Amino acid sequence: MKSSVLKKTSQALAGIMIASTLVPVLAFAGIDFGSLKYDKYTKTVSGSVYTDTYNKDNSVSLSVYSDAYHKDLLITTSNVTYRTVDKVTYFDFNFSWTNPTVPDSVYVVTYYGNDRNQTYALNSGQTPINSSGSGGWGGGGGGGSISNDGVIEVFGDSVDAFTLQRAFENSKEVKLKIKGEKLAIPADTLAEALKKGGVSVTIINDNGTYTLPLAAMKFEALAKELGAELKDTKINVTIAKVADATAEDVTKAVYAAGGSPIKNAVDFNVTASGNSKSVNVDFGSTYVSRTLNVNKNLDAKKATGALYNETTKKLSFVPSTFQSKDGQTVATLKRNGNSIYTVIEANKSFEDLASHWSKADVEMLANKLVVEGVSDKQFQPDRNITRAEFAALVVRSLGLNSVTANTYFTDINSSAWYAGVVASASKAGIINGYEDNTFRPDAQITREELAAMIIRSLNYAGVASEVSESNQAQQLAKFKDSSKIVWAKKEIAAAVNAGIINGLTDDTIGSAEKATRSQAATMLKRYLKLAGFID
Repeated sequence: MKSSVLKKTSQALAGIMIASTLVPVLAFAGIDFGSLKYDKYTKTVSGSVYTDTYNKDNSVSLSVYSDAYHKDLLITTSNVTYRTVDKVTYFDFNFSWTNPTVPDSVYVVTYYGNDRNQTYALNSGQTPINSSGSGGWGGGGGGGSISNDGVIEVFGDSVDAFTLQRAFENSKEVKLKIKGEKLAIPADTLAEALKKGGVSVTIINDNGTYTLPLAAMKFEALAKELGAELKDTKINVTIAKVADATAEDVTKAVYAAGGSPIKNAVDFNVTASGNSKSVNVDFGSTYVSRTLNVNKNLDAKKATGALYNETTKKLSFVPSTFQSKDGQTVATLKRNGNSIYTVIEANKSFEDLASHWSKADVEMLANKLVVEGVSDKQFQPDRNITRAEFAALVVRSLGLNSVTANTYFTDINSSAWYAGVVASASKAGIINGYEDNTFRPDAQITREELAAMIIRSLNYAGVASEVSESNQAQQLAKFKDSSKIVWAKKEIAAAVNAGIINGLTDDTIGSAEKATRSQAATMLKRYLKLAGFID
């Protein structure tokens, strides 16, 4: 291999070069980065760019910025050394600046004739980024390579604004693949992308995936809470396997719940940080999707996603669906909160359901930790269910946390077993009390009350269920006792229309009749399927 080293000072057209930084579309045809190193302590950038279409009439120049938007120019230079190796021409550079700005990372733009390319570099104390190929930027602590379908291969624990911006140009559904368990994302770039509408960001690693509900994330409010500017705010996503001690506790909880462990527990968490502070991100009532991979085919009737409560050391149901193929299963868990999640399998049965019409529905929901028997072998399907008992079922089915303080009803003792679930259901708008501000927790629930609570649960899950007045009349006309419905005509009509509730007979609805445990379980199962919370 023969090489010749020549010294050349290119002629920089500074005005043209600076103006070109304003052009949003980048050309990557003629020149690429070979290497790049940034030392913040000496404010020095060094490296090389190369081309296999060298033209002596084209000059090379570079600009360095402290931000992806090219608003803060640190230095512009045309001092390069070029060398040719096997018909590939390399332009080496090493320069520093006097600008007082000393960022942790810089954006380097190179110009070669009409071609322009950019890459991202971290301080030399971190992993440097070596860019290659026509993409023009590489991985490391903050960059990543981008495919045409919006997939970013992130090689560190953060993604920079420029890379993320370019990904959104390629696709509204951006996927960030990370090697580790944590990723920091610039909040201002997410907020800007959200203005386009219909965009999503999914973080992917070996432990699972997490799709951020951007529309539910109040970026400006988060920055204000932190006392930070939006441009200085990060959204931090964690998808991490739990530590050994916690993993053992989760396994114990699985067996205590009557199940078998299927998947290692994973901690999903989202925070915002800025101004040396950190806060949890609240998704409100928006259900967020995350996935876990299981190395076996699962029977969706016997499997469920589960949340592990580190305080109580118990598991609870998480809305979850399963897709199995070629010996693998992807479990999609939906919940509006962050915590530790896993997948379990159970095969529960009850002796008093052997020939009961509700056997399949009850046992499926028992496997999913939604309903419980009165003992390991008895369910008592025909026993009437109380308002408090059904409130507990609704809270479980939605994956809600119990609310500790009761400020809703005068007849709820804070020490009662149902105090938390009643408060939680009330806060979510699922249940209402009576005019005297009581809830009457021990009263047996009527079919009318049950239908109303189910429809409210469906609405909370984000499924529209309202029917028009004409359709309401049509749905109720088939029941000769519909005039006896006291206050929930629209809810019962919606429940009938959705296939959640059937008549007691072909022509009676029985709205005032007391609901049984089996009827409650069956209605829960129908609404969960309609909401996409179970298969």
